[in-house]
Amino acid sequence: MRTPLSAPLEISFDYTRSLGPVLGRFVTGLRDRRIEGVRGSDGRVHVPPVEYDPVTAQPLGEFVPVGEEGTVLSWSWTAGPLEGQPLAHPFAWALIQLDGADTAMLHAVDVSSPEEIHTGMRVRVRWADERVGHIRDIACFVPADAPGEPSEETAGNEGGAVSIMVTPVRLSYQHSVSPEESRFLRGLADGRLIGQRCPACRKVYVPPRGACPTDGVPTEEEVELPDTGIVTTFCIVNVPFLGQRIKPPYVAAYILLDGADIAFLHLVLGCDASEVRMGMRVRAAWKPREEWWTSLENIDHFEPTGEPDAPYESFAHHL
Repeated sequence: MRTPLSAPLEISFDYTRSLGPVLGRFVTGLRDRRIEGVRGSDGRVHVPPVEYDPVTAQPLGEFVPVGEEGTVLSWSWTAGPLEGQPLAHPFAWALIQLDGADTAMLHAVDVSSPEEIHTGMRVRVRWADERVGHIRDIACFVPADAPGEPSEETAGNEGGAVSIMVTPVRLSYQHSVSPEESRFLRGLADGRLIGQRCPACRKVYVPPRGACPTDGVPTEEEVELPDTGIVTTFCIVNVPFLGQRIKPPYVAAYILLDGADIAFLHLVLGCDASEVRMGMRVRAAWKPREEWWTSLENIDHFEPTGEPDAPYESFAHHL
């Protein structure tokens, strides 16, 4: 048996959120080298501030300035920092209770080894050189008695209150597919569409799953399918978004290949989006042979064949 395919996979996007009056004031303060918490109904000062009282659930709005120094309540050592974390060298994550606050905030502490940090340790803020109104305006914390003076005053971006915050979100991992999926992907590299048939219900699954979800038995019989099929359901995409490769409007549709019993999602191009309909006959438009690899992206899109539509009754049970 050939080794299943495995490759690094990264999912990322920029998460954009509106902050509201409480968090907006907090990050605006960070931009201006000022840390504020908010007082709850029980008198506790929350840093970072919470928008609603943990006790009464009522909106909060009494802001309280707190210090730039604090105490480590607990910590964890990070020997191998990941891309995008506050520091590129080993550091400690710590829960830090700032002077004047009653709750702790999570941030990085810049020390060279786990022997240099402990619960109860006093630390202070190291401000970022450029501040924009974000939690990263606090670059990290350092020991309060570390050599050197606290960072010199540096300018933040001038302007009014910060109301929007953008945070990049990234997930990187090694993705390994099953032996059945590997055969499907290797087939695509040769321009072939390979499914598997259930020995009990005779349904053909593409991409293959290795087992029939209905009967719970292995699907070992391979079936090569044509690159023609029908549109079962579809969606016209009218809204632009970050990273979009096709200008709206365009159609994302579930394609049921001839001889298959499960549809898969792909693009339908080659006609006006308003012309796409359920039952429309389509054919795969493959990329040039030199661009093929072990990916369904080898099929650039599906496009109409011009043949008569399939009757609804012929695919209704596949919806």
